[in-house]
Amino acid sequence: MATFADFLKLEIRVGEIIRVENFAEAKKPAYKLWVDFGEKIGIKQSSAQITECYKTEELIGKQVLGVVNFPAKQIASFRSEVLILGVYAEQGVVLIQPEQPVKKGDRLG
Repeated sequence: MATFADFLKLEIRVGEIIRVENFAEAKKPAYKLWVDFGEKIGIKQSSAQITECYKTEELIGKQVLGVVNFPAKQIASFRSEVLILGVYAEQGVVLIQPEQPVKKGDRLG
C-alpha cells in the first residue's frame, strides 16, 4: 500500500500546453505535447493518449497537471519527459486541470 510519504515524493506541477503534434509513430493513437511549466522547470515534452477526447487545436493554452520528477521515457522517436495526468473515462482519457487559472509551475500539494 502507498503511504502519504510516497505521495509527497511526486512533484506534480501545473503547465500550459504550447505546442501539439500528432504522434504517428506511437503504437496507440497519441499526441506529442510541449508543456510550459514556468521559469524554474521550463518547457517539457510528453506523449499523451488523449486523441479520443481532444483535437490538437483545442489543446493549445490549456493548463494541465504533470508529474515532472519521473525519469524520461523513450517512446518510438520521441522522448517523453513528464507524465501528464488524466482520468481513464468511458469516452477516453480526460485531462486533469486546475478549476481556475493558476501560475505555471504551481505545485499540487
